[in-house]
Amino acid sequence: MKTLVSKVVVSAVLCAAAFQGCDRKPDAVATAEAADQKAGIAVPDLAEVKAIAEEGFIYGLPLVMCYTAAYEFWVDKDSGQYKSPIGQLFNEHRVFTYQDTSVVTPNSDTPYSFACLDLRAEPYVISVPDVEKDRYYSVQLCDWNTFNYGYIGSRATGNEAGDFLVVGPQWKGEVPAGIKKVFQSSSDFTIALFRTQLFNADDMPNVIKVQDGYRVQPLSSYLKTPAPAAALALEFPKANAELAKTNFFEYLDFVLQFAPAGPGEEEVRARLARIGVGPGKTFDFKSLSPEHKAAVLLGMAEGQRKVDERVKTLGKTINGWNIGSAFGDRAFYNGDWLLRAAAAKAGIFGNDAVEAMYPMCRTTATGETLDTASHNYTLTFPAGQLPPINAFWSVTMYDGKSQLLIKNPLNRYLINSPMLPSLKTDADGSLTIYIQKDSPGADKESNWLPAPDGTAYIVMRLYWPKTEQPSILPPGQGEWHPPGIVQNP
Repeated sequence: MKTLVSKVVVSAVLCAAAFQGCDRKPDAVATAEAADQKAGIAVPDLAEVKAIAEEGFIYGLPLVMCYTAAYEFWVDKDSGQYKSPIGQLFNEHRVFTYQDTSVVTPNSDTPYSFACLDLRAEPYVISVPDVEKDRYYSVQLCDWNTFNYGYIGSRATGNEAGDFLVVGPQWKGEVPAGIKKVFQSSSDFTIALFRTQLFNADDMPNVIKVQDGYRVQPLSSYLKTPAPAAALALEFPKANAELAKTNFFEYLDFVLQFAPAGPGEEEVRARLARIGVGPGKTFDFKSLSPEHKAAVLLGMAEGQRKVDERVKTLGKTINGWNIGSAFGDRAFYNGDWLLRAAAAKAGIFGNDAVEAMYPMCRTTATGETLDTASHNYTLTFPAGQLPPINAFWSVTMYDGKSQLLIKNPLNRYLINSPMLPSLKTDADGSLTIYIQKDSPGADKESNWLPAPDGTAYIVMRLYWPKTEQPSILPPGQGEWHPPGIVQNP
């Protein structure tokens, strides 16, 4: 997702804020202040409004980003990213390319299957087929809080067939016979992301066979019993990255009504209510007074700055790579909303460390920015020191600014371990990857990772990393380190 708040818009917005429409809705902040006054609670001054907006931006960023992606994938049929209606599984019989723009740092390793589930009326059952032993697959369960609350797949449950129950935050029903495990979402809506390993282009028919074995259905359909009463129909607010710049807290209002406050969240939600933000509320930025607009925007801009700074410090920098663990469940974040926001900004819907590690790189080993418009680079794995994994690894190239895949003449967005038979090794057995915007020549093109005409952002993915040393685990402390990227003379 593109940056939600520009760091240079404040003065322009202050000018624009002076224009007031004649059909303006009540100022949400002023309305909340009036309620505070009536209750004998001290009214927040502008500095406090700014502080609450900053905190709310950090707390709410992952939820708003998740909703924006969900809206484009499962609601807006004209978004260009639409997959299927909510409650239906969609199998992508391809990998992501530069044309996929709904989420930052998209994975181009594994064909995806997607589902967004509405758990308000009843749970859903996810069924998986037998998958051959050497093919990795995973089903990541991520709720609208962006908590990874469960996994199905090669590492977590094995490659055998099975049925798994996904329930909402309030569900207390009986678990039917035949269900292997129950997963409870912290929100009424949840996302299921299926990743199925693709060995090469010719392997796609085999991936499709696996995908055809995935099933997602309401519990009543699974049990062949009458369905319960349907949940209330919803009007999903139109969302995209541009609208989120000024409608941010409107989206947060909408999402919060489907995500009951968990431990440690009551206080931040109480503070948000003091500026008129919360479940069931209708925060309308355009209705704010010029002073409140300025305070809210300044707070959001400061929140964005803190998120961007936190992204830079996710994990530990080793050889120019940032190695850390930024994704997990509610217990993993333990109320660290800045970490959660930075994780979403770095690459929303990322996996837990035990499922996949994501070393991220924007510089050489000596700290110089990867400027592939002006320089060529190499990444060399010494003989016998390829990434230690149980499944597979990859090195993916992104545009340094947008964090999206880049258009290139080879339609190649990554180099991964399934490609090893077609890659050339050096005389000493090492493997060199050429990172540059132009071809390194026919003799080296097999090992070429095309780069943007600008700055580069490179993400390594290690699926199901080994735990025995040498390993990249624990994050930032393991014995195996990615080699540094070197600028060519």
